[in-house]
Formats: sequence, C-alpha cells, structure tokens
Amino acid sequence: MEKITVKITRLRDNSDIPLPFYATEGSAGMDLFADVTEDVILKPGEIKLIPTGIAIELPPGYEAQIRPRSGLALNYGITLLNSPGTIDSDYRGEIKLILINLGKDDFVVKRGDRIAQMVISKYVQIEWDEVKELNTTKRASGGFGHTGI
Repeated sequence: MEKITVKITRLRDNSDIPLPFYATEGSAGMDLFADVTEDVILKPGEIKLIPTGIAIELPPGYEAQIRPRSGLALNYGITLLNSPGTIDSDYRGEIKLILINLGKDDFVVKRGDRIAQMVISKYVQIEWDEVKELNTTKRASGGFGHTGI
C-alpha cells in the first residue's frame, strides 16, 4: 500500500478534537469530526453546514472524497447531501460537511462527533478527442436497468 504525506492545519484552537485518522488497519476512510462550539440540532429534512476546523494541502493528482458514515445513515438517516464531496488539490479552505437529516427524529451533532469520512484518491485529468462516432460495444447505449432486476 502506497503512503503519502499530506499537510494539515487546525484553523482554530481545537486541540480537543482529533485530527482525521483511520479507525482500523484496513480502513480506506479517515473519520472527520464536528468542530462545533455548541450542539447543532438537525430536524428531519433539515440541512446544515458543519465545520471540521481543518484544512489540508493535497499534492497534485490527488483528491479527498468526503463520504457519509454508514452507522449514521442506517441508524439515524444522517447523510451528506453532496456525496461524495470532492476536496481538490488546490483548495485550501476549511473542510465543511453538508449534513442532511433524512430520519424521522431530531439529530444532535455534538463537538467532536465523528460525522463523515474522508478517502484520499489519485485521479487523472484527460484531454478530449472529439470524434464523429464512438466504437460500438455489445451493451451500446443500454442503461437504467436494461439488464433486468
């Protein structure tokens, strides 16, 4: 497994909140924590922007994907509205999370709660080759359930 070093900075005095970390040896995603000064109540259907208190400096060719935590989604209906969210390598602002409550009850976000996960991924940029026609395949334009249930 390849490892890279990524710069991270705390944007406030939030040393009581851990930096993102991998919960297990085989984890692909690091937990992200809520850097809120007081409890935030998310009512059913409500959307709120939750700060993490950190910013990162990714090397070119890498992105950070921000994803929901499965336990919050299953047990409380809490997810991220733009999932996965992308943090580009040239972004230096605070990582903030767009939480939505799809559950039936109020959900309380407390300081230091693990509310999302971050996966660092390589990517490539492409150049378009505009052509009049694409090569054909057996599938062709089939999609949206064309192979059955």
